[in-house]
Amino acid sequence: MLFRTLSASVIGIESRLIDVEVDATPSSGVDARYSTVGLPDAAVRESRERLQAAMRNCGFDLPTAKVVINLAPADVRKEGSGFDLPMALALLGCWGALENTSAAKAAAAASSNGNGHAASAGRYGLDGYLFAGELALDGSLRPIRGALPIAIMAREQQIPRLVVPLANAAEAAVVRGVDVYGARNLHEVLDWVTGRSEPVPVRIDDASQSGFGPDGGADFAEDFAEVKGQQMAKRALEVACAGGHNILMIGPPGSGKTMLARRIPSILPRLTFEEALEATKIHSVSGTLAAGRGLLSRRPFRAPHHTISDAGLIGGGPGPRPGEVSLAHFGVLFLDELPEFPRSVLEVLRQPLEDGHVTIVRATHAVTYPSRFMLAAAMNPCPCGFLNDPTRECHCTPPQIQRYASRISGPLLDRIDIHLDVPAVKIPELRAPSSDTAAEPSAKIRERVAAARELQIARFAQEKIFCNAQMSTRQVGRFCPLSPESERLLERALQRLALSARAHDRILKVARTIADLEASPALAPAHLAEAIQYRSLDRTYWA
Repeated sequence: MLFRTLSASVIGIESRLIDVEVDATPSSGVDARYSTVGLPDAAVRESRERLQAAMRNCGFDLPTAKVVINLAPADVRKEGSGFDLPMALALLGCWGALENTSAAKAAAAASSNGNGHAASAGRYGLDGYLFAGELALDGSLRPIRGALPIAIMAREQQIPRLVVPLANAAEAAVVRGVDVYGARNLHEVLDWVTGRSEPVPVRIDDASQSGFGPDGGADFAEDFAEVKGQQMAKRALEVACAGGHNILMIGPPGSGKTMLARRIPSILPRLTFEEALEATKIHSVSGTLAAGRGLLSRRPFRAPHHTISDAGLIGGGPGPRPGEVSLAHFGVLFLDELPEFPRSVLEVLRQPLEDGHVTIVRATHAVTYPSRFMLAAAMNPCPCGFLNDPTRECHCTPPQIQRYASRISGPLLDRIDIHLDVPAVKIPELRAPSSDTAAEPSAKIRERVAAARELQIARFAQEKIFCNAQMSTRQVGRFCPLSPESERLLERALQRLALSARAHDRILKVARTIADLEASPALAPAHLAEAIQYRSLDRTYWA
């Protein structure tokens, strides 16, 4: 007997509809076998033992049979354990356990040939349902990866009902237009499809349960009000967030570079619904989304250790998974101790920084993941960290300092707009009571950053970019006109400070952002002067 159910395969951050076709023929045992075809990976092939144990422990005594499971289309690779549930239902359907379902009857009637006999030798299925879930040996359902892309695909294919494990229900229910049911075990699903109980769709309130509300999840555990001193550093970070600029902080150990970086998300503009949806898809397929979580409510902040591999940073594996650059999409990628990262790892950053996406190519397929993030990096000025420190002596030799600096290539530095010196905090500033320092909280800084971003969104409405850092050379010439006075200032800076040619466009982009923070339509000399101060590495031996 032949039975069919619907499932889905996740490829990259998109999902594709998969037909799960099961043909089971009674056997005496001599020719009994269990075959899964349609390019299944190891997790799908191993499902045989899980399915048999789960159904046996749920009280189903399966007869000896020759079973063929076809996952169509056959030329699409099937990965993951989410096919367990639809395969189990199709097997039970082959043995008549689902014959009394209203869905099965309707499908059989629709496929009849006019004389009351079902066409295709009993071919029918659970029309209107799409199933995805991993079965435990006791029949309970475990969470899967990619529930959100699967729900989006179900809506596009006009499949009205989606059944997923309960832990994935809130994530999938974000998608409107599909009734999402969160199941605890196989028995519960069988009760639903056979009509013994009526399932209740999962409903979530985007503003409350998923945390995607008017404040954008504004309550952060870390706030800029806690940072004492470092006024220039906080100003530079405000500029970087306002324009989406990559930033590199250089300073001695203990100067607060990491502390500043971890507070960057608290001043970034809140995620829009479209941004939250796309970022959540990446975390969904990677399996990093917390169980029971809906949309991401805050911009991601990823801080990988310097021992990470290039595949871990950029993504990879036999079935390519997203790397840290994609998990930081629409958020921040923080690389502490930048020169300690292997040179090969740093070099793979160049494509995502330039293109905003990563394409991972394998022999049989290619996967593209979005990776538009803000890079924040930190490093010491020398191996010991105390170069030019007025209180501590540096013991590094010039060759050691030069080798340390050369670990970061020119092409990578070319993609970092702001180079910031972060000196050690002075003792009086460090010991001053919080009431005396009157540090500005993140909420006030975020208001200015959001206002500047709104100006940029309006300016680039026809340009397919969203912030100043994404401007091309042509767009810099169009949106960053200079007065004669500003032209002279920039020319003198390029000549006297020995700034490289690559710094020219970076300075103009940052100056444009500084002007946006002041809601100024024109670039004034003061805006250029401040932007020039943020190119410290172009004025030293680092260039």
